[in-house]
Amino acid sequence: MFKPFFYSALFFVFGNACSQNQVVTDIQTQSNLNQNKMKIEIWSDVACPFCYLGKHNFEKALNSFEFKNDIEVIWKSFELSPGLKTDTSIHIETFLSQRKGYPLQQVKQMNQNIIAAGKKAGIEFNTDKIVVANTYLAHNFIHYAKTKNLQNDAKGALLKAYFTHGLNVDDVNVLLKIAQEVGLDAQEVKEVLAHKSFSNEVNFDIEEARNLGINGVPFFVLNRKYAINGAQDSSVFLQNIQKAYKEWCAENPVQKLQVIDGKSCTVDKICD
Repeated sequence: MFKPFFYSALFFVFGNACSQNQVVTDIQTQSNLNQNKMKIEIWSDVACPFCYLGKHNFEKALNSFEFKNDIEVIWKSFELSPGLKTDTSIHIETFLSQRKGYPLQQVKQMNQNIIAAGKKAGIEFNTDKIVVANTYLAHNFIHYAKTKNLQNDAKGALLKAYFTHGLNVDDVNVLLKIAQEVGLDAQEVKEVLAHKSFSNEVNFDIEEARNLGINGVPFFVLNRKYAINGAQDSSVFLQNIQKAYKEWCAENPVQKLQVIDGKSCTVDKICD
């Protein structure tokens, strides 16, 4: 049975996020290698512009963090529109206007705000090209990529495919092309997608989010102690990464060996 960590014990930082009740355009083998790293878990959807912006700002912070190699980033599945039927014939703005009941002009302005935010961050948002697509298959793809230690690359490629190139992320052929781009075995991916082999993992993430009360993304959980909601500025991410890491180090001290020196050979083949 799933046992969530204590939601009430999290310390929150709030920011721009996409929710299931909000217009989306509003801004096996690797586990052992990562067992001694602090975990940052990120609930996110492919069809979420704030998730793209949040990923960019988060990575900017992480790359400037002195001990970034001690951090394991785990992408978690979240569906903003569960059960959505992929429809390549409808314009995204018309779809959002009809689905959310917002005036078309308001949706257009929201998209312009997203484009402007993207330019500031160096992200190209082509909102006119966005395909109305279900993201469940893409989440299966991301979980498979995790087993190959390419989850972050897969996540980034999917976001770019959806928002920049206007590709259908519910199309197997599109996902196979992305698989090749990030270095995944296309035949293995084809089998995974055909059977939705990682549905249990996707569903677990979604259920976990529900149990935690998460209803908007991106949602970052640092060391199961600090939560950051939305696409925050990179300085906010860095400040909280530093805080969480300091506490994690205190909880996971490095064991120092008392060494008695003697004659030995080094990796440089120097023996003395």
